[in-house]
Amino acid sequence: MAVMSSHPISTPPAAPVRATTGHLLLRGWCIFVLASGLAGTAWLMAFGVTGSAVAMALIGVVSAALWVARRADVPWRRLPWFVVGYIVWAVCSLVWSAYPGASATTLALLLVTTVCGLLVATVLTWREAVTALASAIKWILGLSLLFELWVSLVWGGPILPQFVRPERPVDDPIVLWCRDNLFDGGRIQGLFGNANALAYVALLGMIVFAVRFVSRAPRRPLLVLWFALSAFLFYRAGSATAYLAALGVLVVLATVLLMRTTTRPGQRTRYYAAFAVVGLGGLGVAWFARDTIFTLLGRSADLTGRETIWAAVAERAGERPWTGWGFATPWMPSDPFFDEWIVDHGVTVMQAHNMWLDVALQLGAVGVVLMVLLLLAFVWRSWFFAVDRPRWDLVADRPYSSVTLVPTLLGALLIVQGLAESTPLLNWGWMLIVLFAFKIKCAPLVGRGPSEQRLIGEQGEQLPGT
Repeated sequence: MAVMSSHPISTPPAAPVRATTGHLLLRGWCIFVLASGLAGTAWLMAFGVTGSAVAMALIGVVSAALWVARRADVPWRRLPWFVVGYIVWAVCSLVWSAYPGASATTLALLLVTTVCGLLVATVLTWREAVTALASAIKWILGLSLLFELWVSLVWGGPILPQFVRPERPVDDPIVLWCRDNLFDGGRIQGLFGNANALAYVALLGMIVFAVRFVSRAPRRPLLVLWFALSAFLFYRAGSATAYLAALGVLVVLATVLLMRTTTRPGQRTRYYAAFAVVGLGGLGVAWFARDTIFTLLGRSADLTGRETIWAAVAERAGERPWTGWGFATPWMPSDPFFDEWIVDHGVTVMQAHNMWLDVALQLGAVGVVLMVLLLLAFVWRSWFFAVDRPRWDLVADRPYSSVTLVPTLLGALLIVQGLAESTPLLNWGWMLIVLFAFKIKCAPLVGRGPSEQRLIGEQGEQLPGT
């Protein structure tokens, strides 16, 4: 006869595993690091060269120390080796650099940005990395809106860098940190002091917030509000090149979603052909009809003087075609080589406004080849990371993860941006390339693999959308 026992054989109930306080602090540091990269020129505008240099040095030291502390967890064989090769060649350029001081300074910035990207990829899971990126974007866009409101409602007029009030009307508004345009319909610049930079970060925000919403992350109504804020800032920044980047992102997104509907390998061929036709045709139309397109967007056909800059950079790059003049990203106006070399609206230009020309000038044909290989490897891996169904056993119908869309859409954004800006070579562009290139190699499946399982075990169980 059965007897009721007061000693159940099942596992006693227990509280779910939670992230430790140490990991919560580490995740907070990763958010700060990402926000610092996204802020870009905001550091210079707020604190000047000295203040921003001190901030970057502290961020680099702390991030390097944390990464070294986790060195036992780093899969060294899976480092993004084309990234490493590009950095090694940039360091070698110190030997022949025409501006060794500028090369050494900007190389330090490149190394700090690289270490920060590697750190985030090492200590966070895929879902945590996207969540941290979303949090960083919220901080930057939220502070940009608050800054614009403060300038309009409290400061009461345009503001120069380092919180200086102009004593008289400036000759050219390009020197202003904020033009006080929030309520008069003009272009706004946010914390960056540059409308184009604000537009691209807002576009990145729309991508990340949309992915988080589709992945059923917590507090979805707030994500809708953040997406709306990103769209508002994107529109008010009024960047013609960012509009083209957004179009490129939409084309890539549509193609990825079409690829995901295929059930046989041969079905993808026609989509690839259509994608190539649309992509190459779109680039051709954009170039040959640029007069009409940019007139409609309210911009000059030469992309606001960029063609003049490109001609000057190409001419000087041709003087040292193989090795270049030495690494310098960004250009330092304080160096005699760059001081008043190319002047736009009375200000010395700090970049070539084209990623490929910038690399050719600094690192020559060798550098261009390394950058092509670097981006080709990143785009190749991120593309199949997005379009291939997750599979590690005989089960072939597992659902796709929306998180896998982020790297390939980021790649589309940066490639289009690189045609008119050099941002993919520094700050958040470079940091996110390093982060996602390393993360894809470490964990080609979201939530699976040694690194992902180790991190989930350390950090506790995560909600599906987090």
